[in-house]
Amino acid sequence: MIPLIYADINKPLIIKKIGGNLEEKKHLEDLGFNVGTQIMIICSIGDNLIVKVKDSRIALSDILARKIMV
Repeated sequence: MIPLIYADINKPLIIKKIGGNLEEKKHLEDLGFNVGTQIMIICSIGDNLIVKVKDSRIALSDILARKIMV
């Protein structure tokens, strides 16, 4: 398991664990980041990531991306 921030771009990934406090976990869950969900990093812009989750593209800060383990 590695944090999402260190995962390969354009490779299908499965979320294994989500860390952080309850507020951060709830925010990520509301965006569609749930354990078992398949995601893919589309690109990296600075320290931020553009991630494909289901049929959406979502920008994540590096702080949140470090809390998602794949």
